[in-house]
This record gives sequence, structure tokens and C-alpha cells, in this order.
Amino acid sequence: MAAVTYELIKTCKQTGARLGRVHTPHGSFETPIFMPVGTLATVKTMSPEDLKEMEARIILSNTYHLWLRPGHEIIREAGGLHKFMNWDRAILTDSGGFQVFSLSDMRKIEEEGVHFRSHLNGDKLFLSPEKAMEIQNALGPDIMMAFDECAPYPADHAYVKHSLERTTRWAERCLESHARPHDQALFAIVQGGMYEDLRKQSAMDLTSMDFPGYAIGGLSVGEPKHLMYEALDTTMPLLPTNKPRYLMGVGSPDALIEGAMRGVDMFDCVLPTRIARNGTTMTSQGRLVVRNAKYQRDFGPLDPNCSCYTCKNYSRAYLRHLIKSDETFGLRLTTYHNLHFLLNMMAQVREAIREDRLRDFRDEFFENYGMANNESGF
Repeated sequence: MAAVTYELIKTCKQTGARLGRVHTPHGSFETPIFMPVGTLATVKTMSPEDLKEMEARIILSNTYHLWLRPGHEIIREAGGLHKFMNWDRAILTDSGGFQVFSLSDMRKIEEEGVHFRSHLNGDKLFLSPEKAMEIQNALGPDIMMAFDECAPYPADHAYVKHSLERTTRWAERCLESHARPHDQALFAIVQGGMYEDLRKQSAMDLTSMDFPGYAIGGLSVGEPKHLMYEALDTTMPLLPTNKPRYLMGVGSPDALIEGAMRGVDMFDCVLPTRIARNGTTMTSQGRLVVRNAKYQRDFGPLDPNCSCYTCKNYSRAYLRHLIKSDETFGLRLTTYHNLHFLLNMMAQVREAIREDRLRDFRDEFFENYGMANNESGF
């Protein structure tokens, strides 16, 4: 029995979007779903109880950062990431590849792996497919990601082709060195940049290896959204229908809905938590920057259509005061609201798929959100 399995519940007649259920060693969850990001074994300012209250079923943690501190051996000694952070629902860890490749001026890519310097203290480090598997096997998430090379945007065809072929070879090495396939699922990452032929090549090469799930990587890296959607239109039909499909690093409301319409099951992004710390919030009427002066005497909730803890208990004026005063409680309240907003929105997406009306939901949502050219402003 595979560690993680996918069950297709329904396909939306209006759009072809999938309503599914992913089964993991730490519980099942319905898809499409948004995964809050807990980079350092914590979703910033949130407790596990907060996340459960807002119906988070799976969160993401970061292999690279946890390897650097506190170290994967310490987390293994603690009984794994679930026990270490007191989270008994599902966890996904990324491979560390994206973080390493973002250190463009501090790293050297070779066939064996990547030499780079720690962003914390400058120490020389080496990360390979085998090392990424060793770290993730020690962390113990339900879903772990293959080590890949994330090509930048823009990049020429020859570079991206060379890069994705290395990613394929690395994926094979990840499979061979994965020590816990019985209780941890390893997902591969489809690359190929914005090139249709390369996306097809990557998808075909990786699906031939029969991974338990597939991610679409190398998107939301600075390209216009219409190019991301074109890449999804190319890639999604090539992925198995009986396995989860995960779009990495995407978290704006419009991209979540558009991704779901194209058959994506899982999403993650630091966007809702990062912008919350600057006082920027997502509401049913669109983007709201609560630190702005016009909310100084606004005693209404952030979003009158929201039932989250923040909106039920605190005003825009109070939130503005907290954010302007650098009070941690303000960051906590805006973070809670943004995560609740996206999790609740995805619950509405699932309901719309169940009722064969996802396109209608999208059109109504975009109109209420005040999106110009279907762009959310994030």
C-alpha cells in the first residue's frame, strides 16, 4: 500500500476541475486545497490550534532551513517533525532546491549536486539528491519532494532543457535513495520553464518513473500569469489522473481558482503570511491595506463577510493601531485572517466543483474582488 493515495470524487462538468481526497499517514483531506507554509516548523505567529480552528489539514515545512537549524538529526531525535512541532495532521516538505537556487551568487551547480554557502553564516555546504532524501527521511513528513533544479525566468531554451534533464536524473537518484517509501510519499517536480516541448518532455520522463504524486515547479517565478496558465494547460493533461497534482509556490486568490480549474489539487505559498506582516489583507472585496490612514477611525471588521476570529472580534482601526505600533498581536491577527480567507475560499471552490458551477463561482468571485483583467494585485 502506498504511503499517500489519491481518490477522485468528482469532476466539475463546467470546468473539468477535480474534487478529490488525498489519504496520508496523518489523515485525509479534500482537494483542491491550500497548504499554509511553516518554513521553520512553525507557521509564523500561528499555533497548531489556530491552524486546526481554520481547518488547515496539511502544512508545508522547509528542508533547507530545518537542515541548517536546528538540524535534521535533532528533529529525528525528537521523534520527527510532527512531534517536534506538535502537529498531528499531514506535513509536506520541499526538497531545498528552490532555496539553494535562489542563492544564485553563492552556489555552483554540478551533476553530483550543488555547492553553496549558508545564508546564515557563510559556511560551505553541499546538497545532493541523496542528501535531500536523507534530511527529509529524518524529518518524517508524509510527503517529500524530489531534489530539482528550478530554472529562472527568463531563461533560454537550451539552458532550460539542460536543467530539466538534470532534474530528471536527480529524480531517479532520489527514488533510489528514498529510505522510507512505506510511510513517506516522494513527489517528482515537473520543470521546463515556459517552453511547451520541454514541459511535455519533463512530464513524460517523470511519469514513466511512477512517482506517487507530481508537482509543477518553475512557475510563479516572475513570469506573467498568462504564461503560467499556458504552462499549466500544457502540463496538466500529461499527469496521471489517479495521483495528486501540486502547483508549487502559488497563493494569490485568482491563481488558486485558475489553477483548480485546470486540475491542480494542492497549492502552497508564503504570500498570505508575508503580506499580513505588512498589514496587507485579502478580503471578499479585494486587497485591503489596513495600515493605511483611512482606517484610523474605521471600527468595522476587516471583512464584513468573514467569520474568522479576527473579523469577529477586532476592528480595522485596532488592527491599524497594532500594525503601526509594531505589536506582534497585530501580525498574528492579520495572518490568521489571510490564512482563514484562503482556506475558506478553497472550501468554496470544492463546493462549487461538487455542484458543477466552478466557472460561475470564479466569475462572481472576481467581480466582487474587483480584479482588473483577472489580476488580484498580488
